[in-house]
Amino acid sequence: MEIVKTIDEIRKIIKLWKREGHSIGFVPTMGYLHEGHQSLIRRAAGQNSRVVVSIFVNPMQFGPAEDFNSYPRDLEHDRALCEAAGAHLIFHPDASEMYQPDFCTFVDMNSLTQGLCGRSRPGHFRGVCTVVNKLFNIVGADRAYFGQKDAQQLAVIRRMVRDLNLDIEIIGCPIIREDDGLAKSSRNTYLSPQERSAALILSKSLAKGRGLLEQGERSAEKIISVITENINTEHMARIDYIEVVDALSLERANSIDRPVLVALAVFIGKTRLIDNFVFQPGLHENI
Repeated sequence: MEIVKTIDEIRKIIKLWKREGHSIGFVPTMGYLHEGHQSLIRRAAGQNSRVVVSIFVNPMQFGPAEDFNSYPRDLEHDRALCEAAGAHLIFHPDASEMYQPDFCTFVDMNSLTQGLCGRSRPGHFRGVCTVVNKLFNIVGADRAYFGQKDAQQLAVIRRMVRDLNLDIEIIGCPIIREDDGLAKSSRNTYLSPQERSAALILSKSLAKGRGLLEQGERSAEKIISVITENINTEHMARIDYIEVVDALSLERANSIDRPVLVALAVFIGKTRLIDNFVFQPGLHENI
């Protein structure tokens, strides 16, 4: 499996694949891959004859006080995981390849980016939309694969593709969890053993909220209250947000009478973790 670092290189390869009649699946990542990423690559390999994985820690989506420099990186580990999952090519550019010194063009979005993680991470989604748009233009894939764990990101990317008429299909894939329920994340490596144990409060609290919904509770305020009370039983946890929002518009929902996203962000020590589930009344199933 080849690793290429320049836009010219990957475009030449993609053009050859397209002449040969291949369909192309694309998995954008920031590296330090785990089983969650691997599930996206496997899904892409099952639906396309060629799979590209990008590994690029995008400086534009990190705030001044966030963890860009300390974000974990391990290219050899990532290469082995990609190859085992069925990827054919890794695109691993430097920041100077993606952003010219006088770069001044951005993709921004209102509405969907104002709440949830967008409220506590100003500018984050401008960085996400800009780099993902650039990657879509560079790779020219038929389909791109994103995890449901980053639910707001998935909704934002889908809206961007719709609004800008991009010729690519966005595939959302289920959250992959550890055996004890913790959502897999590259940031889990920041957790000490004690913090790792404390982090289980996220999935346990969401499970309580989901249980109430399945029993017929339809008050968003009640769901948020129960999840909040449960998280507050863990002294190492500090809540950033807990919200119930419309699954498509991401606007706050008061009464749960349509598909909703129940999402939270919680600091365990210094590490900010996110988790969520989607609930659709009447179907009694969670995505």
